[in-house]
Amino acid sequence: MTPHITTIIIGILAGIMSGLFPIELLGHMVSIGTLLAFIIVCIGIIILRKREPDAPRAFKTPWVPFVPILGAICCLALMASLPIDAWIRLIGWMTIGMVIYFLYGRRHSHARKMMNKNK
Repeated sequence: MTPHITTIIIGILAGIMSGLFPIELLGHMVSIGTLLAFIIVCIGIIILRKREPDAPRAFKTPWVPFVPILGAICCLALMASLPIDAWIRLIGWMTIGMVIYFLYGRRHSHARKMMNKNK
């Protein structure tokens, strides 16, 4: 089953935002967010290879940690070329997202519910 309702809602919101904001601003925001996500993936590859070296993987990154480090550096270099207002918006949105994530997670955490049941 696909998340078709969420996809439709996000598509409508993206369409509305593309009509309300300048395309250059949206391009910078999408770029900086995507590059940050790639940096997180690159770092995650290194961490997972160290913590769980024998975990089954459908795809293996070659030359770890060289390729992930190079990937993170390249993404960071591209991010550095973006204007400061894109960085300020990224920090603002990340802060809002982290607050929502932790407030929601505090009440809805399955791990916390299991710990409370075991007490």
